[in-house]
Amino acid sequence: MLKKIAKYVLFICLIGTLLISLFVLSVYYGVFGSLYTTEDLKAFKNQTATLVLSEEEKIIGKFFAENRTNTSYEKIPKHLINALVATEDARYFEHTGVDSRSLLRVLFKTILLNQKNAGGGSTINQQLAKNMYGREKHGPLTMPVNKTKEVFLAKRLEEIYTKEEILTLYLNTVPFGENVLGIEAASRRFFNKPIEKLKPEESAVLIGMLKANTYYNPRLYPDHAVKRRNVVLTQMEKYEYLTTSVKDSLVQLPLKLDYANLESEGPANYFLVQVKDEVNAILKSINKKSNTDYSIEESGLIIKTTLNLTMQNYVLRAYKSHLGLMQNRLRSQYRNGESRKILNSLLARELKRLKLGNAANDRKERELFSWKGFYTDSISVRDSLRHTLTLLHAGFLALDPNTGAIKTWVGGIDYRTQPYDQIFAQRQIASTFKPILYAAALEEGIEPCEYLDNDEIVLTDFENWQPRNYDNTTGGKYTMAASLAKSLNIPTVNLFLQTPFSAVNDTWKKLGFSQKLENKPSLALGTSNASIYELAIAYAAFANNGYKIQPQTVQTIKTADGTVIYRNRMLQSKETVLSETSTTLMNAMLQKAILEGTGVSLANTYGVKLPLAGKTGTSQDYADAWFAAYNPKLVMVTRVGASSPIIKFNSGSNGAGSKLALPLVAKTLQSVQRSTWLRNKYFRSFQPLPTELAEILSCEDYTEDSGFEQFFEGLFKSKKTTLERAQKRADRKAKRKQRREERKRKRNAN
Repeated sequence: MLKKIAKYVLFICLIGTLLISLFVLSVYYGVFGSLYTTEDLKAFKNQTATLVLSEEEKIIGKFFAENRTNTSYEKIPKHLINALVATEDARYFEHTGVDSRSLLRVLFKTILLNQKNAGGGSTINQQLAKNMYGREKHGPLTMPVNKTKEVFLAKRLEEIYTKEEILTLYLNTVPFGENVLGIEAASRRFFNKPIEKLKPEESAVLIGMLKANTYYNPRLYPDHAVKRRNVVLTQMEKYEYLTTSVKDSLVQLPLKLDYANLESEGPANYFLVQVKDEVNAILKSINKKSNTDYSIEESGLIIKTTLNLTMQNYVLRAYKSHLGLMQNRLRSQYRNGESRKILNSLLARELKRLKLGNAANDRKERELFSWKGFYTDSISVRDSLRHTLTLLHAGFLALDPNTGAIKTWVGGIDYRTQPYDQIFAQRQIASTFKPILYAAALEEGIEPCEYLDNDEIVLTDFENWQPRNYDNTTGGKYTMAASLAKSLNIPTVNLFLQTPFSAVNDTWKKLGFSQKLENKPSLALGTSNASIYELAIAYAAFANNGYKIQPQTVQTIKTADGTVIYRNRMLQSKETVLSETSTTLMNAMLQKAILEGTGVSLANTYGVKLPLAGKTGTSQDYADAWFAAYNPKLVMVTRVGASSPIIKFNSGSNGAGSKLALPLVAKTLQSVQRSTWLRNKYFRSFQPLPTELAEILSCEDYTEDSGFEQFFEGLFKSKKTTLERAQKRADRKAKRKQRREERKRKRNAN
């Protein structure tokens, strides 16, 4: 009986061995799909993410099909290798790709007993094979087929790569969840540092995630992550990579993350959109000329940009500080009274447009933006839309006026929820238009000491339109320089009347603005639309003595091995759009605006003593607030306003350019001013005025009308006139002045 049983068992074993052998041979010879050859394994390359760096060479973002950054063995800390081996493959340095004990367990439990959860025991080589090529489906044989293939591939990997190379390949291919592949990308995601700077307890957290990258995700489940980290540290102690005392101290440490998801919460995501467009155009040209196939998402390039991350972070800090305060004030205004009625009317109009009906009142959990951080609340579509309509938006652009190199680009308050880039929004530019008008006047030969009337004027052919100064003052005459510095409206309209519209229009076009100008007197006060981007280019021409620049985002592009495939020489066309004399005078006039005029709070309130010229702007009824400031090495332009011009502050104490926009620049420059290297790099004093130009500016800002003029005007001069008569009067005045100067020149000549 025993002999029969023994024979039966032996027969079963032989049959089992034969079946297993046939199965293994069928896998080897490609019955279930061909095996990758040693040549395939040698040629294997990961798709790697392209890194985007600031000018300080700090990572500000990535472009990828797979979020992976390859690293080298030399950069991997020893404690990270130890944690991996102790936890995933203790006999790694002893076997030749396959651990026999683990293999037998997997073969019998998985194949013979069909235990789907009996896996485990795979060596690092086998896991690498899975990471490299994934797993195919073969019905009930899926697991046995894939496991067997991985055994063969594990052996082949051992034949062509060293142990160190296999470890490096493995760590570069392993997934960590959140669309993160590879240890370098994981280190930067969860600890915001390169792998060479990881601490042992941080390495243990990352290695612990390999068992189940969601369940042990330290951001989502910190308790799980700590328990798994401590298991890894215990394994390191077991295999004598850590002493007991060191392990005991490490398991007591709290979990400290520095989570950095650059894809959704990076410091420069609006800017990265511009970088991607520029780089794609560059690579298209390179590929065409060199017959290459560089890809921004797959080639693992290294892009060094023009952005200064330090200054960018100063701007972001200013956003949070200032806009957080102003947002609270705006929301407070719209809770009551007439403002609430205006908001409800706009809200009703938007809901009607969206055709939501009763669904507008359905409540559900929604994520909402605030300057204290995102929060969720159970609110209706109506309330969500109310929240959105009263959001303050802002754009901030800084660039080098000599090269066009962009130094800061903040296109909005939050890229994830508000992706529209405010840098390109076309909005009424208000008094920031005035320097364009004044530049056109300078080009026409009108000098800064030209006195402009400040008397009331009513244009009957424009619905009795009457320009008013911000403080409602009238009378007397202001020089052109003082009128600009104080942003006076009545003198500015008078300047517009005596400057040919063709000259204003020509200057506008040459400076690069896209919108068409209308020949209306209100144009003088900035009723035209433009973007932050366009205004920065225009003001750059003032800063660089008169030529037009093209904004740039990229300095160099390198391959992963450091080969430079593109270098931006920052060469400009030097297209002259304004004369050097006009820009020199404009710089002096706009410095006066900062030192004595509407920009005086920069120094008086915020303590900014840097050399600056600039101009504030407040559009009609405080819908948008602007501020532009510059010196010979940096131009900064910002605008603040809600998405709809109907939503706005109801007074200048909150809504004026000097109160709403200027503080963003001021708070940024407070930080810049404290940084010696930034101050020296980006701020240079304006050149002293030549003697002949200094004389042109040497005059009193204001002169009163003579008693005779006051008497005559009181008797005969009406405030009301037409645009045509006003322009003719301005022309006659200009001609009289020209004749006086002609006679003066002749007398001096004699």
